[in-house]
Formats: sequence, C-alpha cells, structure tokens
Amino acid sequence: MSDTEEPKAVLDPMSARPLYAQLADVISGKIASGELAPDRPIPSENHLADEYGVARLTARRAAQELRERGLIVTVRGKGSFVVERPPGDGSEPRQA
Repeated sequence: MSDTEEPKAVLDPMSARPLYAQLADVISGKIASGELAPDRPIPSENHLADEYGVARLTARRAAQELRERGLIVTVRGKGSFVVERPPGDGSEPRQA
C-alpha cells in the first residue's frame, strides 16, 4: 500500500447499525464527495463484497438502500449508476 492511497473505510460488525447500512453510508459519502460521479457506475456487488469483506447479499442490500435514498439507479444487465442529481442538492423535489 502506497502512502498516497486513501485508507479504506472499515465497517464495524459489532455496531448496532447493520453492515448494509454502514456500507450504504460509505458509498453515499463517495457520491457526495464526487469520487463516484453522476451517470457513472458504482462498483459491482461482487467487487463491494470483496473490497469491504462482506457477503454479496450485504452488498446487494446496500445497493437497495441507495436506490431507496434516490442516490443510484439500477439498469438490468448494465449495473447500478449514480443519479444525475441526488436528492437534497437544491433541485426540485422527487415525484412519487
């Protein structure tokens, strides 16, 4: 590991907060910081599971949480992508 690499966020399995919610928060932070750009894919469930040491189903549930928050959209056969304007950025309210 080089000195220029950012430390990977560590999930706390002993926390009362579920791992999928912790992972969703990490990805949400990357979206907010611009590390994951709008209209660009987020890492696959398999990649997230490997990178953060969680089960694939945990990564899948984190993606579901991000969809519910309106931060990503999933396109069947292509993957999950960051939405153009995440909610709460001053844009118009979402329609239900």
